[in-house]
Amino acid sequence: MIRDRETLDLLLQNIARFVRERLVPHEELVAETDEIPPELVDEMRQMGLFGLSVPEAYGGLELTMEEEALAVLELCRTSPAFRSIIGTTVGIGSQGIVFDGTEEQKRRYLPGMATGEIIASFALTEPESGSDAASLRTTAIRDGDHYVVNGTKRYITNAPHAGVFTLMARTNPQDKGASGISAFIVDAKSPGISFGRRDKKMGQRGAHTCDVIFENCRVPAENLIGGKEGVGFKTAMKVLDKGRIHIAAVCVGVAERMLADALRYAMERKQFGQRIGDFQLVQALLADSKAEIYAARSMMIDAARRRDEGLPHTTEASCAKMFASEMCGRVADRAVQVFGGAGYMSEYGIERFYRDVRLFRIYEGTTQIQQILIARNMMREAA
Repeated sequence: MIRDRETLDLLLQNIARFVRERLVPHEELVAETDEIPPELVDEMRQMGLFGLSVPEAYGGLELTMEEEALAVLELCRTSPAFRSIIGTTVGIGSQGIVFDGTEEQKRRYLPGMATGEIIASFALTEPESGSDAASLRTTAIRDGDHYVVNGTKRYITNAPHAGVFTLMARTNPQDKGASGISAFIVDAKSPGISFGRRDKKMGQRGAHTCDVIFENCRVPAENLIGGKEGVGFKTAMKVLDKGRIHIAAVCVGVAERMLADALRYAMERKQFGQRIGDFQLVQALLADSKAEIYAARSMMIDAARRRDEGLPHTTEASCAKMFASEMCGRVADRAVQVFGGAGYMSEYGIERFYRDVRLFRIYEGTTQIQQILIARNMMREAA
């Protein structure tokens, strides 16, 4: 749902200009150094990008899902690492508080997230708990006015930069199911928190992940999200529902960038005395990518609108995330093929995108998990 087309268009134009003039020229530097220049992060703060999804009452832009998706799409016409620095705050790091936090929790944390002063991170995945989120082992045991947290979280995006974590932990160790899980807001500087070394990843250099280790970390009871135990898993699922539409938009934006690069190369590169774009088999690679991007974009927009309208959208969010992430991988593969030998060389950048986008089929629910969710929902509806 788009509330004010003129205002939204101005925002999208500003993001597009920022991507074109500031982010794209720094892609190679970020890939070489594994660091996003601090001045670029500051510019993102000044543009309000950290507050895209935070309600206006707490200093954010409070974009609708469709508006957020379009903004993210523009931001992702460059290396996805740039989006990652704001992604956990815009998405899974802050939205648990937005959805289920108490008014006091919202007033305390959301304004800082909206300005980017506080980077929020989402601590769910563990060494023995990934796709099966309900099997997590980190515990938070009540001790007076605090909870004592013990456990390890793995592959936590933006953990090295986080100001707070939205933490999922088991408050009832006897309950091995989802109902034993609660959600907490945890200050990243709390005693008892330590960090593993930054992970060395296949791609997305500049986007940092690492282990977060909790050893007798005392978290004030007032930081239990919503003030209620046992509903953390439901909070996580609501957050991931929204996040899957967001990731679908990321996939579409990156795919559009890769296709634009491949199209430009096909129109410039000559073989056998003519542009390679004039060969029908190369045209097929371009056309298939265009059609799949269009399909993924349509799915993403439809899922976003359903969410904005208050309609059931869990299945549609999973469909959009699954199709868009798989589509993005196919577009990357075709783009490398269009570039030929040059596509395998780092100087052209397309091989970097090829590695970067592989992650999309894994995080926030693997393709296989999406298939299971979609099929289960279909059978539940049919019954």
